[in-house]
Amino acid sequence: MDKQKLTFYYGIILIVVGVAVFIRVPQVIPQIETIEFFKNKIGIVKFCAYFLGFLLVLAGGIRVVKNYKKS
Repeated sequence: MDKQKLTFYYGIILIVVGVAVFIRVPQVIPQIETIEFFKNKIGIVKFCAYFLGFLLVLAGGIRVVKNYKKS
């Protein structure tokens, strides 16, 4: 497998993981709210989790688009 295909598939994996973060966050937030330390900071925890998912999707999209333009 050459480097170009590997980069393309890596981009796809990043996108899938980013979407999985968006799906999983609403399920995990109630569990995080039970932790006393995060009770008052739940807004920043949600923001960080969704921002991480956004960055993963963005990075994967950039890799896929750059790779698609090369071929």
